Amino acid sequence: MQSDLKPIPGDDARTRFAAERTLLAWIRTGIALMGFGFVVARFGLFLRELAIAAHESPPYSTGFSLWIGTALVLIGVGVSILSALEHRRFLHHVEQGHGNVPPRFSLGLAVAWVIAAVGFAMVIYLIRLHI
Repeated sequence: MQSDLKPIPGDDARTRFAAERTLLAWIRTGIALMGFGFVVARFGLFLRELAIAAHESPPYSTGFSLWIGTALVLIGVGVSILSALEHRRFLHHVEQGHGNVPPRFSLGLAVAWVIAAVGFAMVIYLIRLHI
């Protein structure tokens, strides 16, 4: 007795497993960005505590680290949300039998540009802090 179920083109278990691995990699990236953002946001507080422990006056301003850290946390949240949406889109295309349809944008490229911009802002801040 043969089944009338025909496999959907491109619906190979390896394709789904590869999609899951990609999703998990993006989730790890989002978590790392959120963790690093938290550290950066609290770095100003750490510098202030070091100055107080050394009986020196606290730094003039460390508030920018809060904004950079918060931006990194938000980028991490955005990466997590966008990766989930992209994973869902990919699985929908596979289920429809379309196979691998390229995404409208590259999440990796977008994250790279945003992180580069945040890093550039941090460099400018550090240069201005010591002048």
